[in-house]
Amino acid sequence: MLSQYGLLALILISGIAYSVSARKLTPVAAITGAVVACFVFAGAGYTGIAMMTTFFILGSGATSWQRHKKQGFTNPEEHKKGRTASQVLANAGVGAIAGLLSQLLPLYTHLFVLMMAASFASATADTLSSELGTVYGRRFFNIITWRPDACGLDGVISLEGTLIGVVGCVIIAIVYTMGFGWNIWSISIIIAGTIGNLFDSILGATLERRNYIGNNMVNFLNTLTAALVMLMIYFI
Repeated sequence: MLSQYGLLALILISGIAYSVSARKLTPVAAITGAVVACFVFAGAGYTGIAMMTTFFILGSGATSWQRHKKQGFTNPEEHKKGRTASQVLANAGVGAIAGLLSQLLPLYTHLFVLMMAASFASATADTLSSELGTVYGRRFFNIITWRPDACGLDGVISLEGTLIGVVGCVIIAIVYTMGFGWNIWSISIIIAGTIGNLFDSILGATLERRNYIGNNMVNFLNTLTAALVMLMIYFI
């Protein structure tokens, strides 16, 4: 039988092989993802890997869904070569940091696992709401002014896309629940992930649209925000 770490190694090798061959990630990004997964595993075990994998599968599926309708909003080079290492870190870096902190401060492992789950919930919500919102959204608004705005622009949301994002948070919360059992924190993951996703749109409408920060920084900050919201909820 495979040992715990042998199984982890098999999962990581398979993930690298698939993501590179399917052009979901560049080779460097795939290796970066494997390193990130090791930190996630250190903090939350296979449940952490499951949350990260769920984000990757849902995000990849949403990006590919109805791609012809999103040609004006996406980077064609990304689809040809796959996502980069910086994009992996932008979306999963906070989860890796939470995993590392759980090892450095073991008394707060439960808190860091929750922060990790919130970060993946936010990352999933952001990807699903932006990728599927452009397909299924009917009316689009600037999140700051609440005035009608063009679909695909930074900081523009739709009701449909926002609700899809909430569903993404629910899915990550379910994965967390499958590993750690149902409790009130499962609801907190949904709340923190949704707030992180909305904060992503606020950053998009303000700083990103003015080219003060790029999309990778926005993604990192929205996952960090979700983790910090979970931190606040935890101590309330």
